[in-house]
Amino acid sequence: MFASSVVAATLSVTCFTLSVVAQSADWPSWRGPDRTDHSPDTGLLKSWPKDGPEQLWVYSDAGMGYAGYSIVDGKLYTLGSRDGIVCLISVDAETGKELWVTEVTGVFTNKWGDGPRATPTVDGDRVYAVFGKGELVCARTADGDILWKSNLRRDLGGKVPGWGYTESALVDGDLVIVTPGGKKGALAALDKMSGEVKWRSSDVTDGAQYSSPIVIENGGKRQYVQLLMKKIVGVDAANGDLLWESEWPGRTAVIPTPIYRDGKVYISSGYGVGSKLIDLKDGGEPEDVWENQNMINHHGGVVLVEDHLYGFSDKHGLVCQSWKDGDMVWQDKTSRKGAVHYADGMLYCLDEGNGSVSLVEASPRGYKEKGRFTLDPQTEDRSPKGKIWTHPVVIGGRLYLRDQEYLHCYKVSK
Repeated sequence: MFASSVVAATLSVTCFTLSVVAQSADWPSWRGPDRTDHSPDTGLLKSWPKDGPEQLWVYSDAGMGYAGYSIVDGKLYTLGSRDGIVCLISVDAETGKELWVTEVTGVFTNKWGDGPRATPTVDGDRVYAVFGKGELVCARTADGDILWKSNLRRDLGGKVPGWGYTESALVDGDLVIVTPGGKKGALAALDKMSGEVKWRSSDVTDGAQYSSPIVIENGGKRQYVQLLMKKIVGVDAANGDLLWESEWPGRTAVIPTPIYRDGKVYISSGYGVGSKLIDLKDGGEPEDVWENQNMINHHGGVVLVEDHLYGFSDKHGLVCQSWKDGDMVWQDKTSRKGAVHYADGMLYCLDEGNGSVSLVEASPRGYKEKGRFTLDPQTEDRSPKGKIWTHPVVIGGRLYLRDQEYLHCYKVSK
């Protein structure tokens, strides 16, 4: 029923020489193993040819949706909707060949485009995925067989937000952390082997938004940090108890993943809200360091490189912002809006409107573009209200991009 289709699979000597590199590092989760969106790759191209880097393959059956991808042991995992059924999909990261497909549930629909929005999380021989209607699935990486299921709405008492559940499950130790939202507790910890609920954050009962949680160590406590509509919270990893919270004037939707470093947490969201830096005071009462609208990041993500933040800001284009005081160091409107990823001193910037991808130095000294190309092919089936929203990933010397059913792989190593 779901036949594999690989378009323009350019398998050559170049592709085979990349095989060792491609399996030398893993990207097991949304924004990587530590959720900073920093690739561990080195030895990458510092500039691109006129027509962009070499395209290695295109897989054309990823299905509809905006889901991201994890790459572990040479296998890529993603989600997509095919013929009204949402699937968990595995593809050979070296060749683009389909390995297996597991049908999971009915498709989440809305006018911005149907299909899943989250990134699967790989842990050992298991892969965990959250789907738009709230399904949480644990499957075997070898063959996609489902080991257990839960549902953030039916089983955990949550309510599906307007754009569907979009968070990427966090696996930490023996736990899977998700955000069903609701009066039973906004966050839930499940046993990763069985799906049994271990605790709920009963002190935090806000509805689910669209951000994905991170794990930090601060004030002698391991904790999970999550951005909700009107607050950001830190809960105890051992039992879900609230450790701290800070108010946030979110509106419509809050989406970007928080960033943590040295006792401080950075958040941003769109719809005119802005960004701020919070000092957690080593376990004491948190205190705002600064708050402004220099970075109004809707959903394309922000990366911290040394002492500066980079991301697309509504109204401002691509922005470099100071971590210390929130000042805008530079801005550039060559691309107006999109997603940003960091690898080997460079920013990989995807323009959500036209699908152009630019290579930009991650430097506070100004905008310096080192190459640009346009994603090709692009889907003809995307909703008119939708754009190219799946974030770029660089791992194993390759750049992975997606526009709905098309999953692209480019060589970006020297």
